[in-house]
Amino acid sequence: MRKLVLYIAISVDGYIAAPGDDLAFLQKVEKEGEDYGYAEFMTEVDTVIVGRRTHEWVMQHAPDFSHDGRETYIITRTPRESIGNRHFYTGDLGELIADLKAKEGKTIFCDGGADVVHQLLKHELIDEFVISIIPVFVGNGIRLFKDGRPDGDLTLVNAKSFDTGLVQLHYRRA
Repeated sequence: MRKLVLYIAISVDGYIAAPGDDLAFLQKVEKEGEDYGYAEFMTEVDTVIVGRRTHEWVMQHAPDFSHDGRETYIITRTPRESIGNRHFYTGDLGELIADLKAKEGKTIFCDGGADVVHQLLKHELIDEFVISIIPVFVGNGIRLFKDGRPDGDLTLVNAKSFDTGLVQLHYRRA
């Protein structure tokens, strides 16, 4: 069966974005020639799950990361027609993930945002977590993990540190 992996970056204090959906803190660890394993990870991925706001930010600020060539499900409340392999999904997220996991294919990548992650956690649908911790306190904004999610143990798969101060933790659901 396919696995669903959350691959995301957060500040030390747990934020995925500063107020106003500002992701400028990610620039702190930008280094030419270093992608922290992202390109290698993406070779394993054929399907992407992403929230509407995250998708819109990516399309506006980093269109190179638009996931072209991969089936992409943008989780939204507003119905829209698909654009190529980008599908605007308004249905039950649990049903979508169950359907995707039942099909043949590679890894399913959750690219955020916090509301999508929260829904996936509530239904225990995330199989692995790759969390890159950026060495900065953001102080306020959008937290990755909201209150009200179920408890659960994780097993450490790998931990890597980089000279930029980024630490990447890879966990599997226990």
